[in-house]
Amino acid sequence: MNPMTFTAPSRMLALSLALTAALPAFAGADDELIAARDAFRGNKLGQLASLAGGMPSNYPLKDYPAYWLALKALDGDDDGPAQNFLARVDEGLMPERVRNEWLKKLAARESWSRFASEWKKLPPEGRDEESSCYGQLNELNQGKAPTDLDRFLESRPLPEGCNRLIAEAARRGVVKRDWLWQRARLLLAGNYLSQARQLAANTGLPLDNAALSKPANADLSTPGGQEAAVYDIVIKGKANISNGLGKLLDHEKSLSKERAGFAWGQLALLSARKQQAAQALQWFDKADADQLTAEQWEWWARSALRLEQWTQLEKIIRAMPVTVSAKPAWRYWRGRSLQQLGRQNEATPLFSQASIGHNYYALLSLEELGNSLSTPASKSGPAKDDIKQMSEEPAIKRALALLELAERHVKPEFRADAQREWRWAMRNRSDIELLAAAEVGRRASFYDMAIYSAERTKEEHDYSLRYLTPYRDVTQRYAKQLDIDDAWVYGLIRQESRFITMARSGVGASGLMQLMPATAKWVAKKIGLGQYAVNDIETNVQLGTWYLRYVLDSLSSNEVMATAAYNAGPGRARAWQADRTLDGTIYAETIPFTETRDYVQKVMANAAYYSSTFGHANISLKNRMGVVPSR
Repeated sequence: MNPMTFTAPSRMLALSLALTAALPAFAGADDELIAARDAFRGNKLGQLASLAGGMPSNYPLKDYPAYWLALKALDGDDDGPAQNFLARVDEGLMPERVRNEWLKKLAARESWSRFASEWKKLPPEGRDEESSCYGQLNELNQGKAPTDLDRFLESRPLPEGCNRLIAEAARRGVVKRDWLWQRARLLLAGNYLSQARQLAANTGLPLDNAALSKPANADLSTPGGQEAAVYDIVIKGKANISNGLGKLLDHEKSLSKERAGFAWGQLALLSARKQQAAQALQWFDKADADQLTAEQWEWWARSALRLEQWTQLEKIIRAMPVTVSAKPAWRYWRGRSLQQLGRQNEATPLFSQASIGHNYYALLSLEELGNSLSTPASKSGPAKDDIKQMSEEPAIKRALALLELAERHVKPEFRADAQREWRWAMRNRSDIELLAAAEVGRRASFYDMAIYSAERTKEEHDYSLRYLTPYRDVTQRYAKQLDIDDAWVYGLIRQESRFITMARSGVGASGLMQLMPATAKWVAKKIGLGQYAVNDIETNVQLGTWYLRYVLDSLSSNEVMATAAYNAGPGRARAWQADRTLDGTIYAETIPFTETRDYVQKVMANAAYYSSTFGHANISLKNRMGVVPSR
């Protein structure tokens, strides 16, 4: 239920007390900063410039008005404020963002000499997609051909810098005509007509624009007409697979092998995502494997998995591009396939590779190797001086100051800025530094960023920070009253809100357990709760755990289905059942919604970790996943 925004103050007093020692009071400066943000949004450059010049020199957020001014001036092709800002501020997220935006302007003007000079100052990890494309375009102009353009063979639009890179690569012969047609085909399949037409205009592809508007009039003897026919097949298939299939069968003999193979692959994907696995497997066999995206390869494998066709599944995973087959998910599932086929000696190395880390597949793989989950403390952990030093980092100070301002003034945009500052500060950190930062975040009740830092460690781990347990008295009380596993509840809360009490999702879900208004109202009525505040910690947990118990009871007491229902609704969770009993891991893997599939897997893995840290009886993740009954 993301993305989340921040809607109202909650832990303001505790947070203010935590920050008082480190941050002096800057009430007037805070007011001016809020005014500067409003001027930025209102395009009031004069007011913004005035505020930028008057911030106290020791105010942690003093550079933000000048930062906003630089960005706004660049929008108007005025480089002066950006140059002044970069000459004065050389540390942190803000100069990186300004330099990224300036580089795009320089490239658009063909100011390549200045571009090259500024490009060197931007660290690779700080380059956004478009500036990176412009960087490659500059290198291409100097004779260095890019080697990773296949990353653009996806059904998504690209920023202008990447479109220019593709056009120049085509002009120089770095990408061939078949590659360009494949890119155009993927854009059309995603219904990105404007970008497909732009690609054709930039590279000389004879796309038939009239036929795209009226596919029935397409001339199938021409490449452009055939592309229009394939577009029509895919669009009709999205509305009704049978109609798309009918069109494909009508036109297949008139289409080139590549175009027909592409169309079969698209219909196969649509069928797989509707869990029509047998049909999807037939159609994937007709597809052009060279044109399959990572998503299509994965759904081909999921179709075989849904039917538990282990020989076919192992064959599909083995045929995947290495960038896909090397993912922990497919190492794990290939290991399971080989195991089912009696080839344990081949399965074991795959489980070993997939067991590295702390994710869902790592836990499942660890269990297949015969090991149980344990959550040892960090080998040494940060010392007091490490924590103090981290708290004095400029970016951390800015993050905490922004957090405090967001809570005190109920300004969600500043909390988002605080998160961005914190993430920037975590780059290239040692494990001890990350754990020190996590402790700083915990003490400031910046729980989501404390978890963010703790999760990034490679060898030193502190599970009490990675799996924080704030509000445990409330959560355990309601979990016990309703007889549900508190580790499962915590696993869900961690995924839903990262313990941000006043979190609000883009669709309106609120609080720790991210309750939708209608759900909260319905539950409150059921339990006889009159007036209530959904963002109140205790009320939110009371309503959320009751609803979790309700969906658990209505879905055969199955935690995997109940978790799916909490995210996507009970009706969908039931619709995803098969006509036979399914292993819970197979049910979860074949959930058609990417968000819900990821959600279920993470919640259940979280629950396994919380169960271990709570000292519960050891319940393996695989046993937690259990079996899902038939419809």
